[in-house]
This record gives sequence, C-alpha cells and structure tokens, in this order.
Amino acid sequence: MATNGIENKAKGMEGDPDLQFLLQGGDLLKVVSPSWKKTRYFKLQDDCKTIWRESKRPFKKKQTFSIDDVSAVRLGRQSEGLKKCTEEQLEGRCFSIVFKGHRKNLDLIASSDEEANHWHRGLQKIISSRNNLNSQQKTEHWILSCLRKADKNKDDKLTLPELERFLKLINIDVDDEYAEMLFKKCDKSNSGYLDGAEIEHFYDLLTHREEIDVIYREYAKTTGFMSTENLVEFLMKEQREKATLTDAQQIIKKFEVDENAKKKNVLSKDGFLMYLHHPDHQLLNNDHKGVYQDMSQPLNHYFISSSHNTYLMEDQLKGPSSTEAYIKALQKGCRCVELDCWDGSDNEPEIYHGYTMTSRILFKDVIAAIKEYAFKTSDYPVILSLENHCSVEQQVVMAKHMSSILGSALVASPLGEGMPENFPSPKELKGKFIIKGKRLNKLESVFAPDADAGDETDVTEEEESDDEAEEQQKQKKKLKLAKELSDMTIYCKSVHFHGFEDARKNLSFYEMSSFKESKAMELAEESANGYVRHNVEKLSRIYPKGSRTDSSNYNPVPLWNAGCQIVALNFQTNCSEMDINQGQFMVNGKSGYILKPAFMRDVATEFDPITLTRGQWLQHKLLHVMVISAQQLPKVNKKKSSIVDPQVKVQVYGVPADVAERETNPIFNNGFNPSWNENFQFDVYVPELALVRFLIEDYDSTSDNEFVAQYTIPFNSLKMGYRHIPLLNKHGGLLPSAGLFVHIMALDA
Repeated sequence: MATNGIENKAKGMEGDPDLQFLLQGGDLLKVVSPSWKKTRYFKLQDDCKTIWRESKRPFKKKQTFSIDDVSAVRLGRQSEGLKKCTEEQLEGRCFSIVFKGHRKNLDLIASSDEEANHWHRGLQKIISSRNNLNSQQKTEHWILSCLRKADKNKDDKLTLPELERFLKLINIDVDDEYAEMLFKKCDKSNSGYLDGAEIEHFYDLLTHREEIDVIYREYAKTTGFMSTENLVEFLMKEQREKATLTDAQQIIKKFEVDENAKKKNVLSKDGFLMYLHHPDHQLLNNDHKGVYQDMSQPLNHYFISSSHNTYLMEDQLKGPSSTEAYIKALQKGCRCVELDCWDGSDNEPEIYHGYTMTSRILFKDVIAAIKEYAFKTSDYPVILSLENHCSVEQQVVMAKHMSSILGSALVASPLGEGMPENFPSPKELKGKFIIKGKRLNKLESVFAPDADAGDETDVTEEEESDDEAEEQQKQKKKLKLAKELSDMTIYCKSVHFHGFEDARKNLSFYEMSSFKESKAMELAEESANGYVRHNVEKLSRIYPKGSRTDSSNYNPVPLWNAGCQIVALNFQTNCSEMDINQGQFMVNGKSGYILKPAFMRDVATEFDPITLTRGQWLQHKLLHVMVISAQQLPKVNKKKSSIVDPQVKVQVYGVPADVAERETNPIFNNGFNPSWNENFQFDVYVPELALVRFLIEDYDSTSDNEFVAQYTIPFNSLKMGYRHIPLLNKHGGLLPSAGLFVHIMALDA
C-alpha cells in the first residue's frame, strides 16, 4: 500500500536529532506512587504520531497513545505526583505527559537530564508540527493511518477484504456489491489488489466532494476555471464579503495549487476547496478571533469566564483535587477561579471541598500554578475567589503566600490616586490578580483616617449553601478574619444580598454578592430588569446548587441575559453547558472577557429579556441555515463494525423568544461523507445575546442519541455564505479531520 511518504516523517523534522532519539526509544521510570515506580520502554512509532509503551499487565490491549491526545509535555517536577514521589535532585530528569480530557498525567523519570530534554523537545516539536498541518494534510494523515491499519499483512497492497475493512475504519458501511464495484473500478491492472497509483485513484474517488463541484461549476462560467471576476462575484453574492479584483488575485496566489492556473490568474476546483477549508474563511468571523472589543470599560461591564470549585478534577464528594485542574481551566481562558481554603498540617493551608472525601492540595502550590499559567492564554486579569474557612494564623500564611508568589501582580491597593468611584478596566488590570473575599471594613476607610479603622475582627463566613434554611443558619456563623488577608480585598468584597433596593442604597460599587443558581434563576425570571440594572453597577457571581454532587452544570444563558458577569461552571465536566460557555468565550482573543451589549451597561436600561419591550436590543433577524454535508466524523463506538448514523441539530440559545432547535434526518451507516442538503429558518430578536450551536449526534431510534461533535458560536460572529465548521469533541478539543459544511444567511426581518 503506497503512502508516498506522507506520514513517514513528521513534517519538516527529517533528520532532527530529537526525533531520531524518540524513534529509537528507551527506558523510562513510570511513577504512580512513592512505592510504585517501574521501568517501561517507550518508543515513537514510524508514523510519528503514536507512542508505543511496554506494559507488564497481561492481556492489556492498548499499549499505544496518540500524540493528538497529548495537551502538553512539562519538564521538571511540576505535577503533584512527581512533587510527592520524587526528590528535588531528580528535577532535571523528570517530565510529565499531560493528556486532553480527564485522563491522568503520565509522570516519567529519564536516566539523565539530557534524555529528559530529548523527550521533552521531541514531543513538543511533533505536537507543534501536527498542529500546523492544514485541513487537507490532516485528512490525508488520518486516511493513510486507516489504510495502514487495514493492510493486515503489511505488504503495501490493498485486497478487497482489506478495502472493506478500511471503509469500516473510516466510518462507512457499504454492502459487498458496492465495495466490489469500487474495487474493480480502481484495479486497472486486474491484479486482484490495489497498489501505488491505484490507491491514489481510490483516495481521489473517496474524497471527491460533489457539493463543491456544484458550487464551483456555478461560478466557473467561462473556461472551466474561476476567473478573478468569477471569484469576486462568488465572494460578494454568496459570502457577502466586500471584494475587489485585487482581493481575488490574493486568494488565487495564496490557495491555488496548480502552477499553470496560478500563472493564468484563475482558481481551480482544488484551489477553491483549499480556500473554503482555510481557518480564515470558515464560519467564525476572522476579525473576532483576536481581541476586537473595547477593553477599557469598567470590569463589571463584561461577562467573565468563571469556574466553580476549580480544584476538582471529577465529582464534588470523593474526586481528586489537583493543581492540574487550575492549569486546564486557565488554559481554556477561565478568568475567575475558586479556592476553598481550610487549615492544614504544619501551618500550611490546604484546598479541598470541605466535609467530603475529596483529596487535598497545598494552597501555596495552587497559587504557584496559577501564577505560572494565568496569562498564557489571556493577558487579562484573574480573579481569585476565596472561600475562606481558615484560622486567623493560617489566613496570615495565605496572605504571605499570595504576596510573595504573586508579587507586584497582586492588586493589594486601589489603582490610581484616592478612593475609586468605579471598577478599573480589564485593560488597566492586564497581568494582574484580584482577590474576591471578605473584608473587615469599607475600602473608603483606607482614605479616611478619622473614620472607623475597623477593629472588628469578625465577619460573616461566606460559604456556598444548599437551601434557604441552611443559608439563614450560615449567615449567623462568624469567622475571625486576619487583617493581612482582609486588606488584600480591594475590588471584590463579598457581602450578603438583601435585595436590589438595599444594594443600590447601601452598597459600594466593589461590594458584590454570590447567588446560588436557583436564587439567581428566580431573580432572572421574576425580576429580570431589576437584575440587569443591578449588574450595571455591581458584580454578581453565580454558583451551582450543592445537590450537583456529580459536578453537573446549569444553563448559563439565562444568567448572562440578566447581566450576571461571573457565572461559575464546573469546568471539569463535559456537557452542553460547557460547550455553550466555550462558544461564548471563544471570540475576543479567548481573553475570558466579553463586553456586555450597550443596553446592559446603562443604569436606566428598560431591557427585560423575558418581556422584550421595544428598545435598541430588538434587531429582528431571519437566520437561514442549510446543512449540506459533513466530513470524517469520528466513531462513537470504537468497535470496527460500529458505524455512525449522523444527525445534525441546529440550536439557538439566547433570550427565551430566540431559543429554538431544528434537526436533519439521520443518514444511516455513513460517518465519512454524509450529505443532507436540508434548510432551516430561525427568528432571532436579540442577536447580541444569541449563540448558535451545531450538534452532531449518532441517531438511535430506540434510545438517546450519542454525542459525536459540536461547535458553538456567538450569532454576531457568524460569517455568511458557504462555510466549513471545525468540530469539537466532548472535551472541547478540535477533531483534526472532521468538519461540517453549511450555507448561512442572516437577513433583517
């Protein structure tokens, strides 16, 4: 079976010494616990995308893992496992392989610093190389990988049974007659097997896109190619883009693969497909990928990507706590993380979920991890939401750790001169940490020496509650608060909520309340305009109810509709609510801050998401969606005989009047190149708050459909026309080869 060397070496790494080292492989010490450290042989396979590892466990089938499943490789004793189970002198020999999703880290020790560096550099280079592949290269890699698996006897030839096996691997179920017809069509030599050019011909037949042919033929009107004039017509009529002949020439120069066509200044069908596949021309408006919003508004004028019980990797009762959970949340653009702080041994505060069996991690380790990873995805401020249960002595330790580790990045006094009258902006707070917690006195007292300096050391303990009776009881609990910790709370002082009128009259701008989801939902439904107005002046944080012990999530959209900024979700849970959260914060440079619409930043606003009275928020649009086709959908069930029956659901989230869902018919036994050509129409009344979700499921007539892939995008970030949609897996990671092809049009109603 000829692969033409496409997968034999990682792109651009031929002869690289780190790659050669990995291909040769070597022994590494696998670390699981202080008493479990065992030597295992690891080796990069020839496809340069799979690591093989020796296992001593009998009958263990899966002895490989894909580089595509790795999110990071960290040199040194950075993981909790390596910190606990190894000595400091091994620092240079240690490294961790961090996987996407919930899979545990692989903690390893090399025999020397040099070997650890080879593994670290080599794996990083391969990850980078694979991330830089374009969509066509990813498709080729995936298909050729499946071809290699199908070639059972490894003779580089494809027999009819191997071809049938291959089709099942790529998610197509075909009857024997069709498979035989396809085989004979490609077997020009009548040899009974395919090789070389015959496999290339088979590949071309397999990846042919009839729907692209139809679009291309409609605009390639003159010479069988698209001229610059034809391309401008396509861009303006279908894609609704302002385009000139110069723009068309640039597209041909960038995407045309045929040199003769490029010289003639025309676009071939292959060049046209390359253009449609490029990330800059997919569904998401390219102008919205970077920071495009005004970041100089007060902090409370933004929706802020926020996490609940950030330290947990799994459920709320017995799951592990880990610094890794903070790292993953921060890398996803989360800007508000939660720390539940309790007294620990040796005068070192710990973080865990109180009164449960969740494991414990050191407060100082969490602060160090946050410091290192806070600004790798976004430069904008991180809020540390403290739920403080510590003694005064250990609160002093907490304050010392934050001061020494975070240094000048910690906002420990108001910005500027004098008492502030409003929040600073995300722009002013770039690279800064803000503490959300209790404070002994008003911030104003810092600027009024004669005022009550706050000798009181008791404050009401803040603790997330599960019901109203418990809340009343907890309001009476008092906590001794250390002045050192109190003084670090500047812009986010936690206070109890006693109604919108009380907040407006008695609370300063920096005094904020946390709301349990049920209370917040009640306010968002029954006092929506009051909540919106409250959130023009104050910050609100929402958290999941305590009965969600499985770390499930609530729908954040109704709370965003009410202007709530810090809508905290369990980031560790794969669910539609996290998909929506990821879609909301995918734009604006993944900064974790989304500017609220102007009508949610006006203290006199009449906006009510429930009643939708007339106002600037009403911008009625008709959204037309044509679901055309999908490409290379992943299998839900890894069994070779299992084939996906894909069905597409198009969902709109937003104000209640905009919430809608439409679905295609299922396509049976084809996850490789299913085609629907089905049209849907949606009324969208408040586009500035709307999100559109494309969900693909494996249809089942007798039980619930299974998740295959999804993509969620803010309505105002949609591009018009024919667009490919990248697809995300249940962890929110990109599926390298998969895609959905649609036609989008949004018109004024």
